[in-house]
Amino acid sequence: MNITEITIGKRKFEYPGHCYVCGILNVTPDSFSDGGNYSDVDRAVMHALEMERDGAALIDIGGESTRPGYTPVSAEDEMERVIPVIRKIREHSDIPISVDTYKPSVAKEVISAGADMINDISFLADPGMTEVLKETDCVYCLMHNDSAPDAGRAFNDRDGEKYRINRDKGGTIGDITDSAEADITKHIINGLSAKAELLLDAGIKHERIILDPGVGFAKDAAQNLKTVADVKRFGEMGYPVLLGASRKSVIGDVLGLPVKERLEGTLAITAHAVVSNISFVRVHDVKENVRFIKMLEAVRGAM
Repeated sequence: MNITEITIGKRKFEYPGHCYVCGILNVTPDSFSDGGNYSDVDRAVMHALEMERDGAALIDIGGESTRPGYTPVSAEDEMERVIPVIRKIREHSDIPISVDTYKPSVAKEVISAGADMINDISFLADPGMTEVLKETDCVYCLMHNDSAPDAGRAFNDRDGEKYRINRDKGGTIGDITDSAEADITKHIINGLSAKAELLLDAGIKHERIILDPGVGFAKDAAQNLKTVADVKRFGEMGYPVLLGASRKSVIGDVLGLPVKERLEGTLAITAHAVVSNISFVRVHDVKENVRFIKMLEAVRGAM
């Protein structure tokens, strides 16, 4: 197994071979799982530091909910939520910080405030994001999302609203079953490959790119489950992969459980990520996932 590495902030992450935990910090009032819990700056920072103590290797901060039916916020409001948290975390820790945003203006400001990575759920919808990346050395997580506008279109307020409406209507990629790309995994790989090439052509180095197959975004229940099942194929693309399925509907669909009762389902997906040599899992329950991965990797190493 050829081991390489990606640098996020002041930390180097080797891949494949170890699965790192990315802790979720939602500073929003309406996120699907923990909305409102950490909208206060001090509480948010305390939780971030707690996740670091529990073993999180990376913190992902979200200032705008991406759940279906969410209330969109302006770039200014998003920055007001996120930037004070970044700055205060930086007073106590140099843990790598990712920010979940699709807005180039927000990305630029949070990087200046101390963020090390942009986690973009819009599938590189705004060309302006590429310009921000060219001006910095931050890492970029490219997430597959067929409900986002084409990468060649400007992602202005009107386009952003179209994107939100399309996603909130539950738009999926079920229409690919009528095409030659009936394999959902192949469809995602083709899409991620094309967008990654756009980044490379723009001068963004390979070692600054992470891929996310986009579980829960513009995919129906069967497609979400298949995306998780085939996650190893995304890792074979040559980039580190971040899998974000914590507490998501793919677990609820299988177990018939509400959001707060999906820890075991999340751990099952984490186990599959570990054996599939996936680099990062983005989770709410950091301590449990860190301990689970440590034990599973120890057993695997003893084989």
